[in-house]
Amino acid sequence: MHIRQIALVARDLAPALAALREVFALPEPFPDPGVGEFGLVNGVFPVGTGAASGFLEVVSPVRDDATAARYLARRGGDTGYMVILQSTDLAADRARLEALGVRIVWRVTLPDIATVHLHPRDLPGAIVSIDQPVPAASWRWGGPGWEAKPPSPLVAEIAGAEIQTADPEKLAARWAEVLAVAAPRPDGDGFCLALERDHMLRFAPIAGARGEGLAAVSLRTRDAEEIRRRARARGALAADGSVALCGVRFQLV
Repeated sequence: MHIRQIALVARDLAPALAALREVFALPEPFPDPGVGEFGLVNGVFPVGTGAASGFLEVVSPVRDDATAARYLARRGGDTGYMVILQSTDLAADRARLEALGVRIVWRVTLPDIATVHLHPRDLPGAIVSIDQPVPAASWRWGGPGWEAKPPSPLVAEIAGAEIQTADPEKLAARWAEVLAVAAPRPDGDGFCLALERDHMLRFAPIAGARGEGLAAVSLRTRDAEEIRRRARARGALAADGSVALCGVRFQLV
């Protein structure tokens, strides 16, 4: 299991997409009409190519009763939203979820992908989706022809995500149990889970007043200094060298 897509949520879609595209030199995003089912509009960027291909999505609510609208209100603005993981055996995952009492709030099975969204009360910290595309290198949610889009010259791959929470050790252990990955290991003031493809999920203490949630995304880069130059020009470069966009910190590795 590894990270295939990260979703952020923004009040205003167009400026959020424009900022990400400008700083990370991303190609044109794909607007997926299917998210209308959830009261959303979105844009999905491909990040990386080949075996390292992943996707960065921004969603924005168009209905007041959308889950994303309530989430924006709870977290006080633009923020991290979903962690979408790719599995090689979703049937086994479903059996494990049922045994653990993890509820599935949405599911779909299509010829080229099967997906389950997990109830955030049963796996807190972010909305988690587990997906199995067929073939494994494909990704319906990236839109038609995503493979042919010119890759970013600056960003190579999504490498990880960080969730802040009141009890990092407890939440990391729960995610390890639900995802059937190795037990968490200490990492500074938090705990980490190692996934396939050298991806990492980190669980850290809550910083600031925003509460529990997806707080950071790690990117493997081709040119970190150019990314920082672009972020500085937008006033989005943090003191620690990370990039602050759409309510999350992008850590450049």
